[in-house]
Amino acid sequence: MTMQPIAVTIYHNPDCGTSRNTLALIRNANVDPTVIEYLKTPPDRATLQSHLQRMGIGPRALLREKGTPYAELGLGAAHWTDDELIDQMLAHPILINRPINCAKDRTAWATSSA
Repeated sequence: MTMQPIAVTIYHNPDCGTSRNTLALIRNANVDPTVIEYLKTPPDRATLQSHLQRMGIGPRALLREKGTPYAELGLGAAHWTDDELIDQMLAHPILINRPINCAKDRTAWATSSA
């Protein structure tokens, strides 16, 4: 029986060590992923909402603070709605914690242990 290749997509930032390491792990597993540099090609609202739903998290959990306008925008304040946080991630894709990895019916994101 021949195994069908798994289609994997990674939302990647080449400047991020965690993202580079995750991409290397995927490639070391002999998988040739679709790589989307999300700072150049950010997801649209429907795609981002779908990823959040598939991960079972809200937008606040996916927000990146370090190296982003998070503090400048005051995104730590409790008054922001999920839709408003998504608006900010779409306006400033660097706020999306990466990498987001999608395969079949699963979506996950890798976080740095540092």
